[in-house]
Amino acid sequence: MPTVICERHEGWAEVVLNRPDRRNAIDGHLARDLGQALRELQGEREIRAIVLRGAGDAFCSGLDLKAFSATPEPEWKATFARDWDEVHRLLLACPQVLIVALERYAINGAAALAIAGDFLIVGEQAFLQVGEIQIGMAAPRNFAWLALRHSEAVAARIALLGDRVPAQELYRLGVATEVVGDDAVVTRACGLAARIGAYPAAAVAACKLGLRAATARMPAGDWLQACAAALPAGANAGTQGPPARA
Repeated sequence: MPTVICERHEGWAEVVLNRPDRRNAIDGHLARDLGQALRELQGEREIRAIVLRGAGDAFCSGLDLKAFSATPEPEWKATFARDWDEVHRLLLACPQVLIVALERYAINGAAALAIAGDFLIVGEQAFLQVGEIQIGMAAPRNFAWLALRHSEAVAARIALLGDRVPAQELYRLGVATEVVGDDAVVTRACGLAARIGAYPAAAVAACKLGLRAATARMPAGDWLQACAAALPAGANAGTQGPPARA
């Protein structure tokens, strides 16, 4: 079974994290498959918008600790940090409008995917958690997206306490675009994508990349490295921390 499903519609696409039996947790296969899907879509300029969501009724629970600690060691583990960084570089350079449908939770590594969205549609009972600080780990990908998209005060609220941030507070902070009923998250996200998918393709790409160029503070190639370099000695910058309890 593919760990990521890409479904194309007229002018837009859905990218679905497809490990529902593991709460769509991230392993090396998912990282590689997500990177491949994003890479392919970047070359399809008729696609103006992308909905990123999880299969089942949840977005993503973070890293799959069971997979990371398996014996023998999985073949993808040695390259996971590189593969996961590549996913975020592709998101940074994405010419399409990215709409994230956050159902139930986005925890640790998954939170970075949610924060990367140009639009974040959140279910009323859902939460986002950047919890690495509580377990003595760093979260460079979360730091990178928070620094790019939000103020230092908002980043501090989300990353320096490490607790669950519920939907209404995400909206108050400006992290969530909309809060909708739990059963309406995907429908609303897909509706926005279909609307943008009807706009002229060249205009969408120009506006999206123009906004990103105006807000990015450094070249894409230096972006994640700079966040990792700012971490204190001994902090684990190679992987996001384990999923918090959900």
